[in-house]
Amino acid sequence: MAPDAMRTAAQSLSDARPLSYWLDDPGRPVARPALTGDERCDLLVVGGGYSGLWTALIAKERDPGRDVVLIEGDEVGWAASGRNGGFCAASLTHGLANGLERWPEEIGKLEELGARNLDAIEAAVTRYAIDCDFERTGEIDVATQPHQLEELREWQRRTEELGLGGMELLDRDQVRAEVDSPTFLGGLLDRHGVAMLHPAKLAWGLKEACAGLGVRIYEHTRGLELARSGAGIAVRTPYGRVFARDVALGTNVFPSLVRRVRPYTVPVYDYALMTEPLSAERLASVGWHNRQGLGDSANQFHYFRLSADNRILWGGYDAVYPYGGRLNSSLDQRPETFLKLARHFFACFPQLSGVRFSHAWGGAIDTCSRFSAFFGTAHRGRVAYAAGYTGLGVGATRFGAEVMLDLLSGRETGRTALRMVRSKPVPFPPEPFAWTGIEITKRSMARADSHGGHRDLWLRTMDRLGLGFDS
Repeated sequence: MAPDAMRTAAQSLSDARPLSYWLDDPGRPVARPALTGDERCDLLVVGGGYSGLWTALIAKERDPGRDVVLIEGDEVGWAASGRNGGFCAASLTHGLANGLERWPEEIGKLEELGARNLDAIEAAVTRYAIDCDFERTGEIDVATQPHQLEELREWQRRTEELGLGGMELLDRDQVRAEVDSPTFLGGLLDRHGVAMLHPAKLAWGLKEACAGLGVRIYEHTRGLELARSGAGIAVRTPYGRVFARDVALGTNVFPSLVRRVRPYTVPVYDYALMTEPLSAERLASVGWHNRQGLGDSANQFHYFRLSADNRILWGGYDAVYPYGGRLNSSLDQRPETFLKLARHFFACFPQLSGVRFSHAWGGAIDTCSRFSAFFGTAHRGRVAYAAGYTGLGVGATRFGAEVMLDLLSGRETGRTALRMVRSKPVPFPPEPFAWTGIEITKRSMARADSHGGHRDLWLRTMDRLGLGFDS
């Protein structure tokens, strides 16, 4: 890259605050006190991200008399739920392509359930008056290389043949009329399947909705150990215990209290930048009148969108797996990735030269080898878990909450009958094999991006085995 371009990218980051834009909000609620002593309840929810919040909320909606407690190790929404891009997708399967590859016989039902789930999220936002900048804008997958445009064209043709269409193919002029970048060659527009929102405000709003229905919430209360206790379950915390009839685990990227679940997920660190608010002139130079979310079609992809105050969030590309799968807060900041993202941003939008970034952050998400959530129970059905959302948990965690509650009820439902729900992904191997396999996969994906999409022997083998790595 030319020195001037490198200097421009570096200068744009000089004032960026090292924390999530979404969490850097004066309206951030005060944390609730930690649990001290013992508690008893019908249902204990462990984890105060989307997964746990939706579980607690829906449990009370299903049965207002159910006594529900939620514990969170830090503050509600502080982890992935407050650091993501704010794309709320209908897909339950990490995109239609992944779902069609893995569950072709169920894909119609999964798409229907996903659409209903997104509608239910929108209804809950309205019902509980959650001020989270919810916008049903849709999303465009953009092609920046000729082979990507051909892939989008072929994908649209295939989905139409299967009756799973509804996406519009845009040529170069059409996509640039929506959002103007000289790198865009075309795109595939999904008008209805994705909403934009403020992710931290959604978490905080769900917290207040839960409390309003009588859920007792304890923050700075980590679940340390889970064991049988008579006919129920006991969870030890730093200053007490919770005795519950049933437990729902929404811990996702953090080590599961059910140890046998841990090999199914690994943490992946994802990174994002947020610009200063764009002036009217700068925004006009880009267009973006319909405010869609966007993502490019590369294996190493970017996702980008407008905030309510017309900032651009620009994230993705690097997906960093720490050796041994150890979570480390020092990885939340990665200057080399921020510089790379800034260079890519100005290559995509050269008309925004001079714009500065106000925030730069990262965080860990849980991924699994099939890219989409898996589910299960332990302790004779008294404990349920859902994990492995792989970056699409803003919407899909609500569906996962319903699955966990169905599993705890002991009754078969349309959700629990799904093969997606009844099956598990392939677990990751122990080290050093996990790190080595992930690194080989990442390098092969980068080569495919730079060689017309050609997938080498390693990637073709992973495809045949149904394995992969993504964020």
